[in-house]
Amino acid sequence: MTKWVYSFGDGTADGQADMRNLLGGKGANLAEMSNLGLPVPSGFTISTEVCTAYYDNDEKYPEDLADQVSAAVDKIEDSVGGRFGDKEQPLLVSVRSGARASMPGMMDTVLNLGLNDDTVAGLAVQSGDKRFAYDSYRRFIQMYSDVVLGVEHHHFEELLEILKEENGYILDTDLSADDWENLVGQYKAKVQEELGRPFPQDVNDQLWGAITAVFGSWMNQRAIKYRRLHDIPAEWGTAVNVQAMVFGNMGDDSATGVAFTRNPSTGEKRFYGEFLVNAQGEDVVAGIRTPQNLTKEAREEAGDDAPSMEELFPSVFTQLVEVYHKLEDHYRDMQDIEFTVQQGKLWMLQTRSGKRTAKAALKIAVDMVEEGMITREEAIERIEPSSLDQLLHPTLDPDAERNIIARGLPASPGAASGEIVFNSDEAEKLAAEGKSVILVRIETSPEDIHGMHAAKGILTSRGGMTSHAAVVARGMGRACVSGAGSINIDYREETMSVLGQTFNKGDIITIDGGTGEVMLGSVDMILPELSGTFGTLMAWADEIRRLRVRTNAETPLDAETARKFGAEGIGLCRTEHMFFDADRIVAVRQMILADTLDEREEALAKLLPVQKADFVELFRIMSGLPVTVRLLDPPLHEFLPKTDEEIDDLAKALGADAKKLRHRALQLHEFNPMLGHRGCRLGISYPEIYEMQARAILEAAAEVSKELGETVIPEIMIPLVATEKELEILKGKIEAVAATIEEESGASVEYLIGTMIELPRAALQAGQIANQAEFFSFGTNDLTQTTYGISRDDSGSFLEDYITQGIYDTDPFVSLDRDGVGELVKLAAERGRVTREDIKLGICGEHGGDPSSIDFCETIGLDYVSCSPYRVPIARLAAAQAALGMTRVSEA
Repeated sequence: MTKWVYSFGDGTADGQADMRNLLGGKGANLAEMSNLGLPVPSGFTISTEVCTAYYDNDEKYPEDLADQVSAAVDKIEDSVGGRFGDKEQPLLVSVRSGARASMPGMMDTVLNLGLNDDTVAGLAVQSGDKRFAYDSYRRFIQMYSDVVLGVEHHHFEELLEILKEENGYILDTDLSADDWENLVGQYKAKVQEELGRPFPQDVNDQLWGAITAVFGSWMNQRAIKYRRLHDIPAEWGTAVNVQAMVFGNMGDDSATGVAFTRNPSTGEKRFYGEFLVNAQGEDVVAGIRTPQNLTKEAREEAGDDAPSMEELFPSVFTQLVEVYHKLEDHYRDMQDIEFTVQQGKLWMLQTRSGKRTAKAALKIAVDMVEEGMITREEAIERIEPSSLDQLLHPTLDPDAERNIIARGLPASPGAASGEIVFNSDEAEKLAAEGKSVILVRIETSPEDIHGMHAAKGILTSRGGMTSHAAVVARGMGRACVSGAGSINIDYREETMSVLGQTFNKGDIITIDGGTGEVMLGSVDMILPELSGTFGTLMAWADEIRRLRVRTNAETPLDAETARKFGAEGIGLCRTEHMFFDADRIVAVRQMILADTLDEREEALAKLLPVQKADFVELFRIMSGLPVTVRLLDPPLHEFLPKTDEEIDDLAKALGADAKKLRHRALQLHEFNPMLGHRGCRLGISYPEIYEMQARAILEAAAEVSKELGETVIPEIMIPLVATEKELEILKGKIEAVAATIEEESGASVEYLIGTMIELPRAALQAGQIANQAEFFSFGTNDLTQTTYGISRDDSGSFLEDYITQGIYDTDPFVSLDRDGVGELVKLAAERGRVTREDIKLGICGEHGGDPSSIDFCETIGLDYVSCSPYRVPIARLAAAQAALGMTRVSEA
């Protein structure tokens, strides 16, 4: 018989920490905490295998599951001394999801399950607190109705607000036992009204309804979106955790809270978190009440009058500190813990590796190495490479003027400016149009996941440092200010008001997630300082990685930025980008529109000195590091004016006939220029273009070599070759230019000539092409386009359908397709090496900055990757992680 259910509690468990694939993260950690002897309420986990079987079997459960669940419920009853559905000593349980990868807020939870019209009376007698019993019942009805029955929570919130308004209540805690009992009746009537049937009273029906809802939530839209953003496979499934309830809402000697063993925003080694007295766990993150600080020190720093947990519950706080030290030492990582205090007794409900900002992740990793908790290799592997992006972009200039209109909590560091938007759909729409937006919400919920991802920053008027907005924003690397209580948000009018000022949708604001400030307008920003723990960890990564990391750059600013980020050369300098400057585009157009060779050479003579000056600057910045220069690649028509007015202006500038220019532009028009007269084909038709560029490159190299006193060896890359003959002809032209320069200057010129492999035929013919090429640079942008037959500029309209339906796992233009495009790269590398053993191999498409693609480059033994300047640190770290992965494989 397959074991589907695993029990835990009372100091023992069927499972343990390394069973997270089977039990999910929450279930494995509940089991591990039980094994460690921590106070964990008894419960059981329904494994992820049930989720898989459920969806594989047309949403039907395994036949023997019900009996195993029933036996596990009996174990809980024996542990706590209550009975499920009993009128006098009722057992209540929580039902929570628990995937193997943490997905905070993405799936559904039900608390207080087991309450009905009979058991609520028993709970009132058992606890001696009727108010608590009916408060718990109304929470259960609202949560169960929303999660399981599909009656949205706003129906119940409206009834609660009406009751509070009628009685002059401000807080939920102001309501009496009779008020809650009255509200329970209204809640049940609302369910009957919405569904045409009563709220379920059978506790076993309640339990299976909740279990099914949790499994169902694995496939809801917000969970699907989250999985796609975080590369979590759908086939992993989720576990379900059923656990005896403990109550933080049993009076002033009860509480609930969330804590981190280190600060998740800064990484500082200080106990950090919030709690609420007389509350249940959902209250802390929902933002309905303002939570209190855990420590006295944090309270004093915040200038808060509400007592800290350390002051209010000193003995329980001491126990909690002991638990957090034990958990961090055991897991050797910063922990995010959830706890409840029931009438003075501490209960642990959750521990997991805490979500943290990139800044905090770096500090925690480096500190733990220095504390002797982990190795350098473990520190490197704990940092998600893509998260470094949070550290590499501008922050607010401290000297800039700031028109501060509100303050909230500094929930997720970083700064962002953008247009105000009030709903997530619009945030996603405007971001797709290239606009920067700030998502402004009263409080966020899991339904906002797509808008939060699209926005540059998030601002909420409710919620604490552990609210949904704060936790999700930190995980995404978005700036977030939460709990800005002075802001009044009106969704209907699409306005936010503060201190008598009203701001409309589309107004520009800036938020600083490091200070909690909200500012009117856009505020100047500055580049980050990359030192301290960042520099330490990157130095460790550089010691371990084998792959070199270059950058794609053609401007001095990009080249300098990349060097600051640790680039080891330029892997792609796209010379066409240098042609679009206003002071040279006329000469470029003159060259393109020329009728004769003499006219073309006249125009090229004007371009030669500016091209050479560009290369001189790049070679100086790179100071002896390799620089790969790609000769002209795009079709010529891209440089031509598009409108009649632009053509008339060009005709005046050139002293030419506008009608003749229009005719020439028409001649150059192509139906599919991506597959047309571009790349090396231009060099074959107009060799003088490539000859001019080669002269500019080589003369610049000679000049900088003399200036620096060290040899600059440029790598001249000929794009889009499909045959050896193309490369042979163009290589001969370049060598002739080099010979002429040597003859003119009397000095030898060193250089390499290679090609960009970006066509399937070139990959297949790599052995022959390597007869001429001294290096290959894989242009995986075009190689993906030509392999798939898909234009990356036009595929956005249907790629989402392919990913949603599982045809593609990911966007092939974001992460390299190993099975197709990757096989061509691997084949070309192997065939190239057979012909030329020392051929240099690199990748320069967008994939050069993608961690998964970098891992593939390591496995097939490429020499370097090249990526955009801001992705250089990401590539350095990903290359180190790839090297560590290869070491594990070889050792195995």
